Amino acid sequence: MDFARILHQWYIKNKRELPWRGTKDPYKVWLSEIILQQTRVEQGLPYYKEFVRKFPHVFALADATEDQVMKTWQGLGYYSRARNLHHTAKNIAKERAGKFPQNSEELMRLKGIGEYTAAAVSSICFGEAKAVVDGNVFRFLSRLFGIKTAIDSTKGKKIFRELANELLDKKNPGDHNQAVMEFGARQCVPKNPDCGNCPFVLYCVARKKNLISKLPVKSKKTKITDRFFYYFIFRNNNKIIIRKRTENDIWKNLYEFPLIETKKKVSEKKLFASEDWKKLVGKNKLDVKKISPQIKHVLSHQRLLVRFIEINSRKKLSLKNSIAVRQNEIDRYAFPAVIAVYLAS
Repeated sequence: MDFARILHQWYIKNKRELPWRGTKDPYKVWLSEIILQQTRVEQGLPYYKEFVRKFPHVFALADATEDQVMKTWQGLGYYSRARNLHHTAKNIAKERAGKFPQNSEELMRLKGIGEYTAAAVSSICFGEAKAVVDGNVFRFLSRLFGIKTAIDSTKGKKIFRELANELLDKKNPGDHNQAVMEFGARQCVPKNPDCGNCPFVLYCVARKKNLISKLPVKSKKTKITDRFFYYFIFRNNNKIIIRKRTENDIWKNLYEFPLIETKKKVSEKKLFASEDWKKLVGKNKLDVKKISPQIKHVLSHQRLLVRFIEINSRKKLSLKNSIAVRQNEIDRYAFPAVIAVYLAS
């Protein structure tokens, strides 16, 4: 099997025309790779275009405020990616005169750049012979070679890393890496791949042994935790109270409404009689105008059960670690998707 040749021929015919392809600008390649981590191309593409429009080069991104970066990222999830993106942009702009490291080892020393992203940037932009290994590559290679070793095990990662580097086209590593990622994303898809039109069908072990649906193997099961969020939308004189999440938790440095979190679902009566409620509002008289149905918002390891409680305050409220903003200025702030969707409804 001439793996590199077959893959390259498929790529020429089937690759998508994407704005970060055909460039060796490390800023744009790095930006696209960070956005596309745990994000489909269709979802990430508008974000990429908006980032390039607002921050056309690494100096512009470095000069932006964190709130501007988080607002532009709003809705993509995994917000630590945005914080790390901003941190690394400032490092490259201020400590490295805007120049990216040219090999994967040095790239991995920068915040938010792991082995996969480093290999993508170094191979595409600087021609380093380093293979990328991501979820798409795990799936493709595990099926093609019939590898049953768990992809999330130390042994499995080593096997796939060595195999990917063995198959790599050393003369053209950038195009090869883009091709193998594209193949996993478009041809060897997770469910119901079009094996009849696959150029590797004659070599595919999973196809021969009916293992398509069983590969790749993953040993660790994600435990899902339930969390109950009660958000209070306090309104007074056309202003709404919001706060920034600063804890080392989900949505760090995004804005939200004052919150009471409970370990299980509670009734409105118990909620308004709780010590948390008393600590939040004291003896202020408030009018509850609306309570939303429970909204389920699923993250990678957590299931959030969210309710919004809209309240009118007769006088100005001053809540700890919170600010009051005008309703017509609320769009300036970056909120988690579940809040942004509620505000837009």
